[in-house]
Amino acid sequence: MTTENLQDLFDDASGHLAIGELEEATALYRKCVAIDPSHFDSWHALSMVLLKTDQLKEALGASLQATSLQPNDLLAWTALSQIYVRMGNIPEAEAAKANSRILSMGGKVVRDQPPTGH
Repeated sequence: MTTENLQDLFDDASGHLAIGELEEATALYRKCVAIDPSHFDSWHALSMVLLKTDQLKEALGASLQATSLQPNDLLAWTALSQIYVRMGNIPEAEAAKANSRILSMGGKVVRDQPPTGH
């Protein structure tokens, strides 16, 4: 599948989410991550729709995947914190919230790696 088709699928999923069709959105976001496991936006959106439908363990997995793909994304850490709160994992929620706070102040959770020279 081409990137354009992935984007179309993602856009369709987001449309379903916007009008409250959560099952349809979930199915389409799952297809997106199956097509491209490195597509951050799909993992992040999947985590959010799973949180909305109380599928917390799956939401946690999707959110952890999103933060691993883009460790300096403020919204990804905020979402992870929300999921941990819903699960009752307060220490983990506070750690994720601390990362989002660092990012909101212009810091980085993971520093950019300098290019390796010879």
